[in-house]
Parts: sequence; C-alpha cells; structure tokens
Amino acid sequence: MTRETMSYDAIVVGSGISGGWAAKELCERGLRTLVLEAGGPIDARDFVEHVQPYEMPFRGRGDRKALERDHPIQRECYACDEVAHKFFVNDNENPYTTPNEAPFRWFRGRQVGGRSITWNRQVYRWSDLDFEANAKDGHGNDWPIRYADIAPWYTYVERFIGVTGAKEGLAQLPDGDFLPPMAMTIVEHHAREKLRTAFGGERVMTIGRAAVLTTNHNGRLACHYCGPCHRGCVTHSYFNSIGSTLPAARNTGKLTLRPHSVVAEVLYDPARDRARGVRIIDARTLQEMEFEARIVFLCASAIESTRILLNSRSTRFPDGLGNSSGTLGRYLMDHHYGSGAHGTMPGFADKRTVGHRPNGTYIARFRNVKSQRADFLRGYGMHGRSGRVGWERGASLPGYGTSFKQSLIHDLGEWNLAVEGWGETLPHENNRVTLDPDVKDKWGIPAARIDVRWRDNERAMDKDMAASAAEMLEAAGCKDVHAYVSTHPPGHCVHEMGGARMSRTPKDGVLNGRNQAWDAKNLFITDGACMASSACQNPSITYMALTARAAAHAVAEMKRGEL
Repeated sequence: MTRETMSYDAIVVGSGISGGWAAKELCERGLRTLVLEAGGPIDARDFVEHVQPYEMPFRGRGDRKALERDHPIQRECYACDEVAHKFFVNDNENPYTTPNEAPFRWFRGRQVGGRSITWNRQVYRWSDLDFEANAKDGHGNDWPIRYADIAPWYTYVERFIGVTGAKEGLAQLPDGDFLPPMAMTIVEHHAREKLRTAFGGERVMTIGRAAVLTTNHNGRLACHYCGPCHRGCVTHSYFNSIGSTLPAARNTGKLTLRPHSVVAEVLYDPARDRARGVRIIDARTLQEMEFEARIVFLCASAIESTRILLNSRSTRFPDGLGNSSGTLGRYLMDHHYGSGAHGTMPGFADKRTVGHRPNGTYIARFRNVKSQRADFLRGYGMHGRSGRVGWERGASLPGYGTSFKQSLIHDLGEWNLAVEGWGETLPHENNRVTLDPDVKDKWGIPAARIDVRWRDNERAMDKDMAASAAEMLEAAGCKDVHAYVSTHPPGHCVHEMGGARMSRTPKDGVLNGRNQAWDAKNLFITDGACMASSACQNPSITYMALTARAAAHAVAEMKRGEL
C-alpha cells in the first residue's frame, strides 16, 4: 500500500455536478484540492453529439448484443445509445443487488464529469413549500434549512452556469437569475393561454428552466440546437463540470485531478474524532493507496456516497461512518414519473419547429399548494413537449436527394402535445441501501443492495397525474387525448436522493444544516445523499447550491482553526 500523508488541504470524491462545484469552490478559496474520480479522463474530444447515423456501424440503433452483454441495466436509460454508452458503467464490473420483488434501476456514469455529461439539464429552485413539508405532514424529518438559507446560493450558481427561463412569479417555484428563455412553439403558447383561462391562473405552462445557454456566457457559446445533448457538447453550451467548474478549479493552480481512483472507504481518526482521508483502489492496477487531508467532500452520487460510508467501518463506527443515528442508508428516494397524457392539436398546419430545442415545457406544481387533497400528500410538476407528427420519420424512410429532403420538412402531420408528471416520493425508512454480504464489484468492494418501493401515496399521485394531464390537454383544445399511468421502477428517473440525510439533531440524521457529518466535523456530503425529502423538482441545482454553501462554510471553519 502506498500512503501519501497530509498532501492536500481537501479531498473531493467524485467529479460530476456536485464534485465539480466542490472542486471549484475549494480551489478558488485557496485550498490544495485532490479530486478522485473512479472512471477515466475525458475531454471535449470524446463528445459525439455531431456524429451522424451514417457514421455509426449500427446507424444509431446500437449494437444490441454488446449492450445486452455489458450494459443490461444501463441500456434502459434513453441516453445509453450506440455512441454514448461509453458514458455509462459496465454492469458486470459494477454490480448491485435488489430484492426480486423490488426492481431498481441504478444508472451510473464513471468518468471525469460523471453524469453531468448525460443529465437532462432541468433546473428548478425549491421553495419553503418543499423545505417545510416534512415538518408539516410528519413524513421524514424536518429540514435544518429553509429557502432563505439557500436562495443566495441558488443565485450564485445560476449566474455561473447560465440558466435559461422565464419569470412567472410563482411562490411554489421561485424565479431565478435567468438568461433569455428559449422560444415556445405556437402550440405551446396556445396551450399556455388556454390553461390560464380554464384554471384561473392556477396551472401555468412555462418554458423549461434549463442549464443550456441562449447567449454566450462565461466563455461558453450559446446552444445551436443540434439535438443529442446526452452525447456531450463540444461548445460547452450546456453546463457540465468538464466545461465549467473543473476548468475554473484548474485555473487556480490548486487542483489535482486523479482519475481511475475507486474510493473504498473514508478513514477515521478516533484520537481527533475526524475523518483523516480516504482509501482508494487504483482502477487499473488494483493497487491500494491512502490519501489524507484536513477536509473530505463526498460527491460520488447518493447511493455511491452512502455505500462508501457504510463500508467505512471502525471500532467507533461498526455500522459505517456517520451512522450513530442509525439512519445511514435509509430514506432513499427517487421521483416517480411518466404518468400523463398526449393528444393532437387541430390547426396550425402552416407552422413547424426549427432545429432541435434541448428543452421542453414545465407546469409548476398545483396540487396541495393552497388546499390539501384527501387521496395523497405532496405534489408533482409536469414536463411537456410538442411537435409535428412525422418530424423524425426520415430516420426510417427510404429516399435521397433534394425533393426527398424537402418532403421531410414540409409534408408533416398534425401537431401533438404531451404532458407528464414528475412526483415527490415520501421519505420512508425502509426504502434503503445496505451492503450486500456476498456480492462485490471488480475492485473487491461490497456491492450496494437497494430496496426501494413505490407505496400507496406514489400510486395515488400517479393516477392523478394521468387524469389532470388529460384534463389539461382537453382544456387546451386537443383531440384524441390518451391518458396513461407509468410503470417505471424506482431509480429510472435518475434522481436518487437520501441515504445520508440532513437533520436538526444528531439523533435524526447523518448531516447538520451545513452538510457536515455529525460524527466527523470535517466530513461533508453534498450530493443527493444529503436530501431529507425529494420535492418534485429536478434536484441538481439544489445539490450545486448546497455544495457551494458547504464549501464556503468549510473554508471559513478552517481559517478559524476549527477544522
């Protein structure tokens, strides 16, 4: 074993959305920071969004046998396609287990940048409706923070990453510091006004709030609407850590980035009651190494950070570092999504879209905002989309030449419109991750065992998503409306949260209101593991804001000599 003692001021585990922000903030505040990434290095040359189907051996449809062999779980994610599957883990090397009756889909990206390369870029602030929900209805524990604590950090993050959106003045969906919004289609504008009238302003369809640039920003170029964002972006028009936070950290001269570094555990110093560093396994050589630092940030993703803590056992913490409350690994959540409706919109035959807008529409939560329903708690937001029937039919039609291309542009069918819900999952102590006693990954680390189930509240909400979606499409003037209830299992939304939740007291959770572990003051967890509830909004901007806030606090405590 090779040991590097006190070589760094800070260690960050993970280089994705949260890890990149931790690296940026810690380096810019003067700390010599080591970022450990389990996967290999990549840069913009690895992005393949402009590779055309005729350049792919399987014309974009994928090598079915190879995907079934190496990515049997990952291939269920829409982004794991013929050229972007390299941004997903090999399932054989990275196993996890579930009960037979409770499937869970854990979509993972192990490379520099993590899942910030393949995320869907939707960013919505939480409000006090979300931060106060646990305390009001008794599900989960009370958050130790409120909107006022994080609002300045939302703004701080938005100004750096660039967020496009429209201000709507909704209390349950606070406005942010936005770049100009993307344009809605004529059908979306029509539906927006119809819904305002039909529901008295309660249901507001707006353009999605997305971390995609509509103007040049911070040295990055505006989006040119090419389409397949999940394959990367050579112009860095959408936020990912490779194009934004990691370069900012590197520019300080304080960053050391070490790929191929699989973190097995956080090391604990009982004499100081502190984390002293981490033990890693080199992904290529299988050599074990230790790195030490004054502070450690876990940003490896909710389940992975929880797995690392559960595997960080000592005499003081036989059930995992940070688990004196007994809550480590519990209260795992994901958004249940996909229940909704679609229909066709008569008219507007002379209108069509231009390019491939990397964004849809959003309808802010309207259930259980002003009054409480009897059939379920909390609520859901709704993502939507519109387009002309036949717009993508060229992928399967025979033909060539100018007239063929013109027919694909002009000879289109009716407009369609769809909306689908993204719902909050109640925190439940038996939705959890543990360590499998028998299964290990390629590097000998115990695999995660994940047991998460949809329960009555989620199922009731799904039914209402479908019913309200159909109701809104009909009010907007759609015909042939079809409602449906999703069958996606937990994990499929890729919004896993919880496992090392924040709390007001040490007996109720793993972290305090500054994302510090109650059991080791110099250990911070700022990815999805820290979440005490899930709200219904896409969560990534909340991770970013919490990370920036926690890093500022950590450095301040270091300068005061408290860490």
